[in-house]
Amino acid sequence: MIKNVLVVDDDQELLLSLTEGLERYGETFSVLLAGDGQVAVEKLKENTISLVVTDLKMPNMDGFALLAHIMEQYPEIPVIIITAYSTPKMEKLAREGGAVGYIEKPFMIDGLARKIMMTLRKETEGGTLHGVSSGIFLQLIEMEQKTCTIRLVDKSSGKQGVLFFRSGELLDAKSDGLQGESAAYEIFSWDETTISIQNSCGLDKKKITRDLQAILLEAMRLKDEAAHRQEPVIEEREKNGAEEVPEIAELERAVSINTIRDKLKDEIGGNFGLEDIYEDSSWDGLVAQMSRIGVFFDAGKIKISYIDRGESNDFILLPGKRTTVLSVNPRCPKDRIIQVLSD
Repeated sequence: MIKNVLVVDDDQELLLSLTEGLERYGETFSVLLAGDGQVAVEKLKENTISLVVTDLKMPNMDGFALLAHIMEQYPEIPVIIITAYSTPKMEKLAREGGAVGYIEKPFMIDGLARKIMMTLRKETEGGTLHGVSSGIFLQLIEMEQKTCTIRLVDKSSGKQGVLFFRSGELLDAKSDGLQGESAAYEIFSWDETTISIQNSCGLDKKKITRDLQAILLEAMRLKDEAAHRQEPVIEEREKNGAEEVPEIAELERAVSINTIRDKLKDEIGGNFGLEDIYEDSSWDGLVAQMSRIGVFFDAGKIKISYIDRGESNDFILLPGKRTTVLSVNPRCPKDRIIQVLSD
């Protein structure tokens, strides 16, 4: 069955070139065209679409508003983004988005055709294809330096939130009496949201000082911490029918922490920015999730992670029965510490 691919761009010359250039792939897919997001919405209503390829910067209804609409109404449709930016960060966003790919302008028509066919083939084979996630959507806002107001509704609780962006920077957030970073953490903890976007921002003053990546990471950690409080971790010894002896457990933890501290002193020296070492199971969920991502992309399980919080202390995480946390000065020789602990 020939599948429909919807291409959305306000560049009429590009659309004409795509119409002519993609004709030879007609036995695999057919191409529908739209000059902006509003036309694309109508095409989505009138046709069964298997894939959307869209530019982000367009008049009337731009690509961000179209993405928000697809996330809400057609979450099963994968999206390829046309962008002027080809950076490691964009590649990372595309990979993490699952169904979201990207192609850089200017591009070869055959290159776009190969990407389209690869995505459609994954769909046929039953691969995981979902619309862009809210986290990826917001990072695209940041990368494209967009000014907008985003309104979100949590589908499970009905809670509402608002995010204010100017030139890609998150200025402020509001949600049910919360404002600033605390509201952002609340909003970013929601799993399923309805998103609407307004292409203007009524705020000028920046009330959130941390960057978006740090906010998203901290929100994930707080969410995992809350889940851990509700569902205590089952210790390995309990799984095997044996209870953990508190005194022995504390002794084992102390030995492990002292071993790490001594190894760093021997390899790096006394002054290497370490402020504290402790075990904190509230990080377990985040570490497990990062490990799953590593396995998925054939990078293996996570061995060590450096968390840049943008505050007075950063964290180095070591996976284990419980996550071992090293609180370090941001000016520490982090590359050297990571190398020593990875050996």
